[in-house]
Amino acid sequence: MATPFDEPSTLPYALPPFDDVRTEHYRPAFDAGMAEHRAEVEAIATDPHPPTFENTLVALERSGQLLQRVEMVFSTVTSADSTDALRDLEAELSPLLAAHRDAVVLDARLYARVRAVHDDLEDTAGLSDEDRRLVDRTLTEMTLAGAGLDDAGKERLTAVNQELSSLTTTFERNLLEDTNDAAVHVTDESELAGLDDGALSAAATAAADRGLDGWLVTLPLYTGHPWLATLTDRGLRQRIMEASLSRGRRGNAFDNRDVLLRIVRLRAERAELLGFRDHASVVTADETAGDPDAVAGLLSSLVPAATANARDERAVRSRTVGYEVESWDWAYATEVLRGEQFAADSGALRPYLEADRVLVDGVFHAATALYGLRFTERPDLRGYNDEVRVFEVTDEQDEPVGLYLLDLHTRDGKRGGAWMNPVVEQSHLLGTLPVVVNNLNVPKPAAGSATLLTQDEVETLFHEFGHALHGLIARTTYPRFSGTNVERDFVEFPSQVNEMWVTWPSVLANYAKHYETGEPMPPELVLGLSDSEGFNEGFGTTEYLAAALLDQAWHRLTAAEAAAVTDVEAFERQALADAGVDAPAVPPRYSSTYFAHTFSGGYDAGYYGYIWSEVLDADTVEWFRDNGGLSREAGERFARLLLGVGGAKDPLEAYRAFRGRDAEVGPLLRRRGLE
Repeated sequence: MATPFDEPSTLPYALPPFDDVRTEHYRPAFDAGMAEHRAEVEAIATDPHPPTFENTLVALERSGQLLQRVEMVFSTVTSADSTDALRDLEAELSPLLAAHRDAVVLDARLYARVRAVHDDLEDTAGLSDEDRRLVDRTLTEMTLAGAGLDDAGKERLTAVNQELSSLTTTFERNLLEDTNDAAVHVTDESELAGLDDGALSAAATAAADRGLDGWLVTLPLYTGHPWLATLTDRGLRQRIMEASLSRGRRGNAFDNRDVLLRIVRLRAERAELLGFRDHASVVTADETAGDPDAVAGLLSSLVPAATANARDERAVRSRTVGYEVESWDWAYATEVLRGEQFAADSGALRPYLEADRVLVDGVFHAATALYGLRFTERPDLRGYNDEVRVFEVTDEQDEPVGLYLLDLHTRDGKRGGAWMNPVVEQSHLLGTLPVVVNNLNVPKPAAGSATLLTQDEVETLFHEFGHALHGLIARTTYPRFSGTNVERDFVEFPSQVNEMWVTWPSVLANYAKHYETGEPMPPELVLGLSDSEGFNEGFGTTEYLAAALLDQAWHRLTAAEAAAVTDVEAFERQALADAGVDAPAVPPRYSSTYFAHTFSGGYDAGYYGYIWSEVLDADTVEWFRDNGGLSREAGERFARLLLGVGGAKDPLEAYRAFRGRDAEVGPLLRRRGLE
């Protein structure tokens, strides 16, 4: 069967021809892609010539292009615009793709060739630093994947990987279905007091889309809901929080507890096969952290101050609202307090945070000022859904940079949370420029109504665009190193840095204008927004640490210890208590059964990376403030020495080249009130 993936796309920037892609195209394209890739790898492995950088490493980088084309599109669509048929196909393909990847990475002949090139590296002339890193990274990744195991070990490892691939797909599918199923249906409008017209419109639209009367409160990926900050009905707030916390553990067809336990056991078994104590040790061996003890050292050092701050914050909020604040009350009490202290509550801010203005006059404006990028909407180019907007990105000389796609609103076929993913990766070797997608889950108002963002949603848009910049500005030779293809505990660094421009005075003044009148945000709101930085950090740090430490607890289990765990809730309670983060009214940002980052999203034993990267981020923010702020000179240095190199250089070496020294932790402690 001929498919749109058979040849490279002829659209600008090789944008996939989404309009031509049908569900029935994926399976034959995957089959053809895997067969072609196997043939290419076989040719490399059996090459009669002695192994060289060109005939082994470069050849591997060139291989698998058909498979890459279909896999990029499939992963984009199944995460953002899925259907039952696509989810069934994903479940069918997951173990096949896992087996295919293992067949390549565990090939003893290929491993021997890569090792031979590595062993001769010091005597090989003419290689660039990126070339040499390609050799090092390929050998390390193959070794950690198990390429050095004997045949019996590889056979068991392949079986484990296939089952894990199926289980993580099941976990994500269950979570999507249960999140949809757990949405809170409201039939009495009085319960929705406190929501503005945009939120009410979004809730009414969500209900109508499912054929329901009244209003529907759909749930985000994290614990809680942004509307908890303004809903005055305490009973409804409790219903929403309890629905959020119950996902994946409600005893229905989408219950994730058994799936989770099996994932944990298999990961622990795989670690043992590879010669490691636990899964966290495997993961951190290939990260900048180096080992799980370093992770534990950072996380545990932050707990005492964070939880003490959270206890103080709870007491203040309880006094503010006149009753003992519970988890469902925290956001509401915080907004009441914020309004009293800063005159900047979310209800007052939202009319000045219209989505398109934030995007064009905020996000794009900052990128132009820093990096000289220009953004032109291309309505002639289509995404995978009618709601996807496509922008062409060019530089100051009007030279092409890439395409940026934005998919802003929530829908039933989209998984929760917010993310960036590449559709086409930049590579000088392959002659490709980047095409990247940002996905958010902003409730969609009725047609004709403005999309007004919360402060958190504005920060999320700037954050995810930081990932997009990492992909767009990449200028690497090899696709393996393009953009966000860096160590997992470094990947959040550029996106966190980009959040600093949310409240940068000239950027804020450019986008924070009333959606109806165009009037600038009043000075007292601007001042309150700026002064409130650091506000509520006890809660924010504690909920994050609880999730990061929970991730570590699951993945520091040995195979024997994992086999002994049978009760997910009991394990979670004990893990949080042992870590000292079982704070009343502050549940983990993600609880185990809906912790998509760690059980289906690739952050297994790596959720710590957000705060690990934030050490670099906070240090970098101070550098920008001391070196011109929002300027082309500062942006050019950051782009050239960090964003542009992607994974082609050791991340900490790249940081030292940019900063002139290692990062210091002081700025992070000051930012989060942890000194």
